[in-house]
Amino acid sequence: MSAQLSKLGNGFRVATDQMPGLKSAAVAVHVKVGARNESARLNGIAHFLEHMAFKGTRTRSAIQISETIEEVGGFLNAYTSRESTVYQAGVLEDDVPLAIELIGDILRHSIFDPNEIEVERGVILSEIGEYEDSPVDVVFDALQRTIYPEQQFGRPIIGTSQTVSSFRQPDFRSFVDKHYGPERMILTVAGSVQHDQIVRLAEAHFGDAMPQKATRRRRPHFVGGEYRKSRDIEQAQFAFAFPGPSLREKISYVARVFGVVLGGGSSSRLFTEAREKRGLCYSVSSHAAPGPDTGLFVLHASTGAHELGELVKLCADEIRRSADTITAREVERAKTQIRVAILMGAESPANRIERMGSLVGLRGQLETLEATIARYDSVTLDAVAEYAHALAGSQSAAMAVYGPVQAAPFRDDFLGWLQS
Repeated sequence: MSAQLSKLGNGFRVATDQMPGLKSAAVAVHVKVGARNESARLNGIAHFLEHMAFKGTRTRSAIQISETIEEVGGFLNAYTSRESTVYQAGVLEDDVPLAIELIGDILRHSIFDPNEIEVERGVILSEIGEYEDSPVDVVFDALQRTIYPEQQFGRPIIGTSQTVSSFRQPDFRSFVDKHYGPERMILTVAGSVQHDQIVRLAEAHFGDAMPQKATRRRRPHFVGGEYRKSRDIEQAQFAFAFPGPSLREKISYVARVFGVVLGGGSSSRLFTEAREKRGLCYSVSSHAAPGPDTGLFVLHASTGAHELGELVKLCADEIRRSADTITAREVERAKTQIRVAILMGAESPANRIERMGSLVGLRGQLETLEATIARYDSVTLDAVAEYAHALAGSQSAAMAVYGPVQAAPFRDDFLGWLQS
């Protein structure tokens, strides 16, 4: 196993994966802090903070940060999820020390200049506008809000125009002081790397950070319900979700296999029946979305207003029908798709640092590709059929429909279709 894991005295963790033959490396610091750590007033600040990290430190201006990485031909990037904020870099092997120093600088020494806050506020408000103009983003945000009303997990990662307009410099400093402790950070490096060297660099740039008092995160509670909004656009967006297993549960592997069988590719049941045979839609899919302490099983489709009712009924019928008719061949094909995706992903340093960050953040340890694949290989036909039966008999669900839905011959609830 080429991957190695170490922990500094302050709780900061370092994971590396050496990939012989490469001349480059992917670098990331995963901060296990995201939208679910925000109060209602601060909704969106984790994402805003990700933007502000590139806007100047005690020793570098925003343009100097960009010049520093681009002068060596590298790149910096970041993203925010509900669970974490990840700061990434890609560089040649000789510039890995620079990448780690630079990420350490923006994480630990950002100044949150009020003028830069105002500039970036405008950028994020424009980003929110783009989200609101994207029907797919709208329907998934509505679905999340319907599943988890009045909960951190139900709020948009990007925030709202109202909350984003309210943030001031002290809010950023307070959020960092409260949440950005070394025990919540994981440095991952994959490619042309030496583990001992990376540990020394981590010690130099993060070793003096002081641990913080742990903050307890509330476990999301699936409530469910229905969201429906009519808008005069070409396509109707339909999204539906059941409660699903968390990543800590073995059944999460079963759920993912069923997600691929049902709607995970062009040979899946939903795609074959809805698109290829009936021409009801351009896209239809399903997938399991497990998280650290909760999960979902999600279906999504885009279609015309007059096809919506038939498509929704078809999705419900296919879940119910698959519980009794799923075959060993379908299960094996889905497992092969997953296995190949894992192995092909392992050829990319960027994918490897993501995988290490997820594993260490969830389990506190690494796992070989072979061990992960073995978890999927152990999934049986009976287990997948049993999971499909459980979905078909579910009493909890959430639905979001957006677009030209007034013209749709469409009943009020997906569970009604499923149980009819």
